[in-house]
Order: sequence, then structure tokens, then C-alpha cells
Amino acid sequence: MTNSPDRTSLVALPIVVLIGALVALAGSQGGATVAGLPVFAIAVAAAFVIQWLAFVPSFAAQTERYFDLTGSVTYISITLAIVLLTPGTDARALLLAALVLVWAARLGTFLVRRVHKAGKDERFDDLKPSLVRFLNVWTLQGLWVTLTAAAAWVAITSTTRVGLDGFALVGFVVWAVGFGFEIAADLQKSRFNADPALKGRFISSGLWARSRHPNYFGEIVLWTGVAIIALPTLHGWQRVALISSVFVALLLTRVSGVPLLERKADIKWGGQPDYEAYKAGTPVLVPKLR
Repeated sequence: MTNSPDRTSLVALPIVVLIGALVALAGSQGGATVAGLPVFAIAVAAAFVIQWLAFVPSFAAQTERYFDLTGSVTYISITLAIVLLTPGTDARALLLAALVLVWAARLGTFLVRRVHKAGKDERFDDLKPSLVRFLNVWTLQGLWVTLTAAAAWVAITSTTRVGLDGFALVGFVVWAVGFGFEIAADLQKSRFNADPALKGRFISSGLWARSRHPNYFGEIVLWTGVAIIALPTLHGWQRVALISSVFVALLLTRVSGVPLLERKADIKWGGQPDYEAYKAGTPVLVPKLR
């Protein structure tokens, strides 16, 4: 008999795919086509298909080692494909593509190295034995890729062309600030965790002295920059793609990012005077200036 988590996953699967299909439909309005098919809709379909193809050997081998790698490959391959498939690609589209590619390559490399070093990702321990639940995670990654990259992909495939302007400049600066913040935060934490003398302690130095989750702050900021660059080319239903930065913010602050890590930290260090003082004096996300 199917247990409760499996039943929930069975219900969630078609809902996740439906959301992806609706975003594909909306974002394809006024977009480029190939053989009569909207390029953006093809991109969304490919985002899910790639996850499902990678799921098969991963489930057979009961491993999550290729999960993060597949996500990065999906961003990179689809972004390159839509640039090639969309006629009349201009400077704004190429800028957006470049920003997505740089981000995906950097984050993918970082996450793959982290999993390889740790040997596994404990988040998947309870999911891998269940075909339905593990498949649901991969399907959700397809939706994550779609919603995160939507603003960039819709703008690249849009038939509306706008030359580089103030939106492009401001958006690039915002993206660069967020990207730099994320890289610096990840590097600082990696160095902290690699120091045997600090084993079992929490990081409260560098950017982590100003925010408890500076890497997530950088992630939200950089996708906001992408949305700003994309904005002038989006019209009508295409504006649904602006959900990208909102989705990233909600995902990281309400679902899988901050809440999970805060609970984990409370279990590990809660009650310790130094941790409680750090938690009381350091913002959860937006860095303090002083």
C-alpha cells in the first residue's frame, strides 16, 4: 500500500508539470518559434526531460551525485540552445545568456565539488529508496530551472528587441554585486569548514558576521539583476517571467534554504551563549552595514 509521502508525491508530480506548462504557455506569447513551436516552450519541456533522463540511472544506482551537475548542465545547454535557435539575437539577449552561463558554471562546480568531498547529500537519504519521491525531486528541479531562468529565457526568445540601455546597465551592476557576494560567502565558508581547528563550530566572520545567510542574499540579488535587464523586452503575458526573482527569494527564504539551515543550526548550537548572541545580533538575510 502506498504510504503518505508517496501519495503526496504522486499528487505533486502532475501539479509541478502543469505549472511548468502554464509558464511555458505564457512566456511563449510574442516569442520566437522553430518549426511552428515556441522556442521558450521547447526550452521548458527540455528542462523537465533532461531531469527525467538523469533520474533513471540515478535511481538505479541509488545516488544523488549527479543531481546538482544535471541542474547546471540543464541551465547551460538550454541557454546555449535558445540563443542558437532564436533569430536576430541582440546584445541584451547575449548579455542575459552570458550571465546565466557564468552563474550556472560557477555554482554547479561549487556544488559538485561539495558533494564529492562530503561523499553524499544527506537531504536525499530518505528520498532515494522511493521511486515516486525521488522522481518528484528531479521533477521539481525541472521546475526550479524553468522558474529561475524564465526572465532571461523569455527575454532572449522575445521578438521585441531593445538596445542596451539604463535597465541593462543597472541590472548588470545589481547582478555583479549579487554574484560577487555569493562567491565571497561560499569561499569564506569553504575555508572555514576546511580548517580542522574550527571543526564543529559555526562561522561568524567575514560576510557571515553581517548576515547569517550572505550567499542566499547574493543569489536573490543577482537574479533580481537579471530581471531588471529582461524587463524592457517583456510584454503582455511574457511578464509572467518576472516571477524568476520572486521565486528565488521565496524558495530560499521560505522553503528549502534559510528555514532548513536555521533549524539545523538551532539543533546543533542552540542554547550556546556565543551562538545565541550571534543569532540575536546578526540579520537572517539582508547584511547589516555596521
